[in-house]
Amino acid sequence: MWNQIATHISQATQQDFQIKHSRPVGGGSINQAYAVVDGDTAYFVKLNQASRVAMFETEAIALRQMLETRTIRVPKPIVWGTADSSSYLVMEWLDLGYGTHQSWHDMGTQLAAMHRVTSARGFGWDQDNVIGATPQPNPWTADWVEFFTEHRIRHQLQLARRRGGHFPKQDQLLAAIPRLLADHHPQPSLVHGDLWSGNAVVTKLGEPVIVDPAAYFGDREVDLAMTELFGSFPNDFYRAYNDAFPLEPGYQQRKILYNLYHILNHFNLFGGGYESQANRMIESLL
Repeated sequence: MWNQIATHISQATQQDFQIKHSRPVGGGSINQAYAVVDGDTAYFVKLNQASRVAMFETEAIALRQMLETRTIRVPKPIVWGTADSSSYLVMEWLDLGYGTHQSWHDMGTQLAAMHRVTSARGFGWDQDNVIGATPQPNPWTADWVEFFTEHRIRHQLQLARRRGGHFPKQDQLLAAIPRLLADHHPQPSLVHGDLWSGNAVVTKLGEPVIVDPAAYFGDREVDLAMTELFGSFPNDFYRAYNDAFPLEPGYQQRKILYNLYHILNHFNLFGGGYESQANRMIESLL
């Protein structure tokens, strides 16, 4: 497998690359993650089952799309494919450090710049992708309320029902979403889609980077909401973001709805207490 991956890297970069050393590293989440090294050159490699290659392909496409915005740094994808019984995604290696006031300020400013990238096709993306390991449908939709209701919340609730989840007020919630999003008319912004604290890092040179996207064109507030879900980002980030692209009134209520999507997804991925957390959020919204 490693020889096949090395050959693919060599073909893509037009520079001979031989894997002299490989070692497991953090950052893989649902995947295995490795550093592969040839002398002074290193790459970051994600591995999964061969059947999951489409997941890596859509991640690579999202990373390329974000790179093309020239707003915030993301890892450059090099190659992806299958080798033996595995699928893989190879990306540039980033030497990570610790965030400073300036780096978090820059992350806020740069994310705001990426959110100004819009789509004339509406809300959605060119293809479906995944959120964690869960399928995420992205059909182009003109109306944000319809998109978020049908392809985010209803989709997750349908998956949860198959898992045995019990959400007594789900129908009331679905009926209430137009009211919860009333008088809010977001532009279709290019969003990261899975922007919790583990997916925002800083290089040793202090440059902010976002990784592991579940990208689509949606309300930019979905990214801001998720930054607050599992421990907030530093205040420098929020001050800089709001200076560059102020949030609209009502965000504090909408963020509960937007984060419900991720809590439902966590129930579908991990079960456990996420069911009760989702029900508490539904009660709060209603």
